Amino acid sequence: MADDEKVLVIPTSVFHGVGVFQGLCRDVDRYAPTLLDPAHFSFMPRSLAEHDPSFKQLIPYVILRYRDQLFHYTRGQGGGEKRLRALRSVGIGGHINPQDQDAAAHPYRQGMLRELAEEVVIDTAYDESCIGFINDDATPVGQVHLGVVHLFELERPAVSRREEHLTNAGFAPIHELVRDMDAFETWSQFVLDELASRVP
Repeated sequence: MADDEKVLVIPTSVFHGVGVFQGLCRDVDRYAPTLLDPAHFSFMPRSLAEHDPSFKQLIPYVILRYRDQLFHYTRGQGGGEKRLRALRSVGIGGHINPQDQDAAAHPYRQGMLRELAEEVVIDTAYDESCIGFINDDATPVGQVHLGVVHLFELERPAVSRREEHLTNAGFAPIHELVRDMDAFETWSQFVLDELASRVP
């Protein structure tokens, strides 16, 4: 990943203006209209954004669920965020770049779909919804990122990795993943806590 890669950011003050929270917030109707408004978008070099908490990098975090099972993987050495390597994850996503700007589409959504297609192959139909936002100011990584959590409800567990840095990839019941919670990155822990509470 080049140091001069430009990534989508919004001013942290815009987020604070809607209301600061810690963890996973399910109030999509309150936050989405402001946080995903292109009027607040700009692109800055990632090398600067990673160390400037006055901006939040918007990161799509796509959860792939089949019934009571989630797609999960371990971040290998090829992952873009060095501070998250070797941690397990249930989220697919990454940074939004200037290439995702298209007059015919929303730049955030374009970037979300591009990131998903780069990371995995989804060979099944699915229903998609945005289920919340993640903020974690307790860690250096979290202070400069804001997650947008998308849930894809799959008709079949037909997902395979495209990126080599997604190791040990596959599906497992949510209750099994929760038992190994400490091995997961913080954002995934927030998601697992939420989804585990909703499994019948």
